[in-house]
Parts: sequence; C-alpha cells; structure tokens
Amino acid sequence: MEPINSNKAPAAVGPYSHGVKTGNLFYSSGQVPLTLEGKIVSEDVKEQTKQVLDNVGGVLEAAELSYENVVKTTIFITDMNDFALINEVYGTYFTGKLPARSCVEVSRLPLDAKVEIEVVASFE
Repeated sequence: MEPINSNKAPAAVGPYSHGVKTGNLFYSSGQVPLTLEGKIVSEDVKEQTKQVLDNVGGVLEAAELSYENVVKTTIFITDMNDFALINEVYGTYFTGKLPARSCVEVSRLPLDAKVEIEVVASFE
C-alpha cells in the first residue's frame, strides 16, 4: 500500500491520507468542499460539488491519474433534493465512459458539508 497526498487538495481533517495505491487500484478518501485554505467554499450545493470534484482531481493528479481512470464513485449528500443539481456539475467532470456510481443521503457530513465524494480508479 502506498499513501498518496496532494498539495492541490485541502489537508485531511483527520489521521488519513488523501488516497492509497494498492496493486492496480487507487482508493481516495472522501473529499469535502474545502478550499486549500481549509474553508467551506460556499453554502451553494453546486459550488460545493465543483470544489469537491476539483479536490478529487487534485488527488487523482497526485496519483498520476485523471477522471478518465475512475471506475467507481460514491457520493454522499445531506439532501436528496440536491441530486439533480449535483448531477449537473458531476456531468461536466465525467464524460465519455462513465464510472459506476452510488449516491447516498446521509444525516450529516464532516464540517456540515452538503456533499462528499470518494473514488476508486484504475492504473490500467
């Protein structure tokens, strides 16, 4: 297992790596809508989703991967009514061959974020 951390994503808010490489797979930790300065970007769910996906991109880049390598995403949201708005932003990052995906409504996320996304990517 090889821990991966990125200077293009906010520091972890706990004792964990941004992601890990094991074999041909990369597993990211969940990314929340924090700026590099450690502040929630906005209360707007679309802006939060964009920040989350930018953070995911920074972590992927540190692993020498891109969105095209992502095979599975898991999205955690605090309000299923935001599903369509999140999809609007998500669809601008994932085009072409789309990864598998799950989306789950949860009661609360770290730092009271509205959205958190984690990914699994392949080095193949």
